[in-house]
Amino acid sequence: MSSTPLASVLFVCIHNAGRSQMAAGFLSHLAGGRVEVRSAGSVPADQVNPAAVEAMRELGIDISEQKPKVLTTEAVQASDYVITMGCGDACPIFPGKKYLDWALEDPAGKGVESVRPIRDEIKTRIEALIAEIDAEAAK
Repeated sequence: MSSTPLASVLFVCIHNAGRSQMAAGFLSHLAGGRVEVRSAGSVPADQVNPAAVEAMRELGIDISEQKPKVLTTEAVQASDYVITMGCGDACPIFPGKKYLDWALEDPAGKGVESVRPIRDEIKTRIEALIAEIDAEAAK
């Protein structure tokens, strides 16, 4: 297997504390290094949502060491896929990128019981994204 990633994916949400961190955790875990993964927020929080950390830990994925990062133009330019999750107009648009907007409930302020369905929806979307990336690479 080649050590060059098949694609680069940037997940963006407002605070980079819940949805985008869970998505990045799933993609890193499930793609096994085949995809370069980034996440960022238009207004990053101080820390990753503890309920998101716990929900992911339940599935054996540790995102506790992640830190919310600010969205930069460079991160968008360096990514093949830019997946937004409620960042509104704060996401820069560049030609040649594949943009997806995933309408997902914001887990901010919710307990782990309420975060689990959001986590599970993200996992389903990540599995479909990996299949799409694999199909593109096989062309």
